[in-house]
Amino acid sequence: MSGKTAFEARYGFARKDVRLDNWRLSPFNRWSFQNVGELVPSAHIAAAPAGESQAKSLGALLEEKISLAGGSETVESFLKRSNTDGLTILKAGKPFGDWSAPHMPFGARHIIFSISKSVTAIFAGILEGEGLFDPNAPVTHYIPEAKGSAYGDASVRNVLDMTVSLDFEEAYLDPESAFARYRRSTLWNPGGGSESLAAFLMTIRRLAEPHGQTYRYRSPNSDVLGILIERASGRRVSDLLSEKLWQPLGAGSEMSVTVDMEGTARTAGGMSMTPRDLARIGEMMRQGGTANGRRIVPEAWVRDTVATGGSFEAWQRGTMAFLFPKGRYRNKWYQTGHHSGAFCGIGIHGQWLYVNPKTEVVIAKMSSQREPVDDKLDGELVAFFEALSGMV
Repeated sequence: MSGKTAFEARYGFARKDVRLDNWRLSPFNRWSFQNVGELVPSAHIAAAPAGESQAKSLGALLEEKISLAGGSETVESFLKRSNTDGLTILKAGKPFGDWSAPHMPFGARHIIFSISKSVTAIFAGILEGEGLFDPNAPVTHYIPEAKGSAYGDASVRNVLDMTVSLDFEEAYLDPESAFARYRRSTLWNPGGGSESLAAFLMTIRRLAEPHGQTYRYRSPNSDVLGILIERASGRRVSDLLSEKLWQPLGAGSEMSVTVDMEGTARTAGGMSMTPRDLARIGEMMRQGGTANGRRIVPEAWVRDTVATGGSFEAWQRGTMAFLFPKGRYRNKWYQTGHHSGAFCGIGIHGQWLYVNPKTEVVIAKMSSQREPVDDKLDGELVAFFEALSGMV
């Protein structure tokens, strides 16, 4: 029997073509970003029994035009051009609409990459509120074996705000870099299994500059945060996700997080969930830490995270100030500095959780962009989200 299988007809390639050494590359990421658990060991977190409601069309909004730097184009055209897999918009806490590419059914889970950092930080806020976690403590208070590494004289606050003076580069595409070794320790790349994530993290050295001065986007910080949270709570991250967030949030679908050879969660980037559930997290933050009439994280922590905390000077010294010239970074969340008070979580390959408090709009966008980082497109996306949030 000849001809394409149903899988090949949908994605344009065969399942056997997707491997651990190419799963983050286009076009394979159109499937792998929705099915990470088939490639990397993962812990699964069940949803509330109610399940998810049906998709809601964006309708006429798709044909509305938005003015961007390169000219005017329709919402739907931009969604396609920016390799969107799934999009959910909430307005005042209610579903306004959903959009899915042909290769991503509504309700499918999708990796959110570094928005996982923002989700993980929520547990720092929860545990701080319970008196179990001190953001001003030294890292070694919770992880004594960090002594001698870059984290040996860093504070938890440095870890939370990405101001650790870490001698490490996010070289996403260099197979010979320390970053590639890092990915092997997470079982994300071939050749892993001989060094655990925790063991690798303790080998990273520091720069000469004091901690706390410069915002440096370094993913290992957020895996260290996951270990800090487990040490402070005595609980696995996957268990905390279920009890402290997923069930109280009223999530509609299961989520997952990749784990290493020791079962350590990849809190820097390994979480997968549906666009609707990602939007629910944004709405919880917009509501000051509550969902379904239940407080999940202290209001003071949320306010500090999305509005008042963070160092403007440290952000300006970093390499991302071009994206938010008036912005700041606090507890793994970006403050845009916009008049709208918008804040967001961002992940490589086009993952976004954008919250506009002024318009009461939350936008969750999951994508399979070809490049891990695209500065020009990121600028367009910020303008798109700001415009879109004023149109619904």
